[in-house]
Amino acid sequence: MFNVATGLSIWCSEALTLALVLFVAWRHNQKSAAYLFWGLGFLFSGIGFALVAARGEIPNLLSIEIGNAVALLGQGAWATGFLALDRKKLEWWALLPPAIWLAGVFLPWINEDYSNRVILYNLASATGATALAMAVAAGDIRRERTRIKLMAVFVLQAFLCFSVAVAMALTLPSDREATNFSGAAAMASAFLLTIAFALTCRLIMERSERHLRLLTLTDSLTGVLNRRGLLGHFDKIREKAHAEQHQVGVILFDLDHFKRVNDRFGHQSGDAVLTAFARLARQYIPNNIFGRMGGEEFAAFVTVRDQTEAEALAESIRAEFCRLPVSTGEALIPATVSVGIALSSAIDANIDRLVSAADRALYSAKAAGRNCTVVFGEEEAAAPAPAEPNSHAGELVPTVDDQVEALRRMGVLSRAG
Repeated sequence: MFNVATGLSIWCSEALTLALVLFVAWRHNQKSAAYLFWGLGFLFSGIGFALVAARGEIPNLLSIEIGNAVALLGQGAWATGFLALDRKKLEWWALLPPAIWLAGVFLPWINEDYSNRVILYNLASATGATALAMAVAAGDIRRERTRIKLMAVFVLQAFLCFSVAVAMALTLPSDREATNFSGAAAMASAFLLTIAFALTCRLIMERSERHLRLLTLTDSLTGVLNRRGLLGHFDKIREKAHAEQHQVGVILFDLDHFKRVNDRFGHQSGDAVLTAFARLARQYIPNNIFGRMGGEEFAAFVTVRDQTEAEALAESIRAEFCRLPVSTGEALIPATVSVGIALSSAIDANIDRLVSAADRALYSAKAAGRNCTVVFGEEEAAAPAPAEPNSHAGELVPTVDDQVEALRRMGVLSRAG
């Protein structure tokens, strides 16, 4: 006969050790509630099986009804941990395992028959494993492929527990045989849970590595791509432009008189202006291929049908940014931005040449009085950079106000004629 007490004692010690490790991990990172719920899961499992192992030494109510309910509550806590890992709310089905047990164990024909209690427990445990699989599936499976293996483990555990329950219901085993069934199922479940724990650790490590890679490609202040992350997207933009038969555009933005903002209002206010511009510009940039090149300079890589579309995009951002001052809570800061655009066909697009051309266009915008947009078409962008910057190069894009004023004058002239 399988020694249930020995197996349960071993599992209790392992479960309580893992609970302690997870509680320590949660203490060091209290933002991650998953560690707390997983730790509670192992704690409940350890305490519950300890109560079951103490059968005969303590009242049956504690050992049978409460002990198994606490152990099954551990499965609910594990499922909640996976939901917390993905910042999802607690689901009612996470509490089904102990609810199923408590709903059936007090029925006389179950409570008084050991085999029926084992059947009920395995049905509740199968429900818990299914809940775990559902919680894992609630995350991003396409990005985190380890979830598929983790789901498979929990589905296998659910199938195992359900199969044991059905086999016992069909064969009507004696108490001795029921103990062997229960012990075999417990050993298999413990083995599968060990594999699941290892896969969960791997999932967390992969997520941490991905987060670290993201940090190396993201500007810490504004949350947009940094120079390295931005340049890494250029090939994708060029391939997309080639597939759509569009042009590749590099748009450079430089906040005007930014040093004056820092000197007058302080660096915290300057940071607020940078953050406000980044937040605004991202709303207009297709696919958000937008980032901070350094200091007060930002850039966007876009695919456009023609020069007019690139001009309209840049002017929308420029006009919207200068329309309202940036509020820092203590002051309203007037801020404007100058824009330089360089365009190229997808076949001839070269990142160094385009960035250099956009920079020259930006220089021309600054020389033209700032708070305006200058665009270099394909010919100007493809031309080698002159030894001395030409402040009159490029095509100055009329601002929205200029266009409105021109239309107004045309209306006046038409009425006068």
